[in-house]
Amino acid sequence: MKGPEIKNKQTLHLLEVRNLSIRFDVDDGIVHAVNNVSYTLDDGETLGVVGESGCGKSVHALSIMRLLPIPPGRVENGEIFLEGVDLLKLSKEEMRRVRGAQIAMIFQDPMTSLNPVLKIGYQLTEMMKLHLGMNEQAAQKRAIELLSMVGIPAAKSRMDDYPHNFSGGMRQRAMIAMALSCKPKVLIADEPTTALDVTIQSQLVDLVKELQKELDMAVIWITHDLGVVAGLTQRVNVMYAGYIVETGSVRDIYKNPHHPYTLGLLNSLPRLDKSPGKRLFSIKGEPPELTNLASGCPFIERCNYVIDRCRRKMPQAIRIETGHFVACWEWEKVEIKK
Repeated sequence: MKGPEIKNKQTLHLLEVRNLSIRFDVDDGIVHAVNNVSYTLDDGETLGVVGESGCGKSVHALSIMRLLPIPPGRVENGEIFLEGVDLLKLSKEEMRRVRGAQIAMIFQDPMTSLNPVLKIGYQLTEMMKLHLGMNEQAAQKRAIELLSMVGIPAAKSRMDDYPHNFSGGMRQRAMIAMALSCKPKVLIADEPTTALDVTIQSQLVDLVKELQKELDMAVIWITHDLGVVAGLTQRVNVMYAGYIVETGSVRDIYKNPHHPYTLGLLNSLPRLDKSPGKRLFSIKGEPPELTNLASGCPFIERCNYVIDRCRRKMPQAIRIETGHFVACWEWEKVEIKK
């Protein structure tokens, strides 16, 4: 079964998120999880989305996949266009045909994402039979090819294994194989290496880079690991308290950051060229309570550049150079100390 026909051939971007705001209705009030987020993604591009836990990275990704739990979650405002089609306006049946076939997601915990009572081979072939119309024989052959492609040895014999028979790294590889089975145009990777050791993390990052080139797909890589972002992505969105506070090329963000939060994240990275025994930098304070966001900048209680204006009004993102935007009243004063 094919997804909805894409009729708008003049669209400029593969994926475009416009003014997306997501709320959660909870006992304590309304959680402002994502706030007026906008960005684009082009063919073959890799976009990094970084920020600490609770900043809205995963929630906004789930809304793209239309997997947001409703209730308590709801999209209060915004549009999400995939090749000119607003995913938020599709029926549930239409979105099922898009999900997996045109846009796919690798989740953070493969053990809870894979069905523990179904064989790996069945979970792989089911996707291809549903979206590509393959018969059992063709789907089995392609599933074995995919498992081999993602580096699982003796792939044919592993088709009859259950998820618990795989190690953490192998389960994540199986998840990548499932996500790629229908050759999606967009792959969303939601912190796929968080629970894995450093060696396996590096292998999976290299694997995704190779597969992206081979399949010519766009990737959104969600993480709190700035080291991974530096070696994998072309552009970076820095999120804080549901807002994109800075966006730009990897070079812009790492060499010339202009938001205090971005600067804090970069300064907290361990570096080999720092003096031995010198303590790592840490951002003071804690993230704000998202049920009680003030009208000003959400970073004010942790910021060293606060002025009165910051407390009164959240700054709009302004362009400081081509492709580099920052939401900060005092951005000109924020820079890496040489």
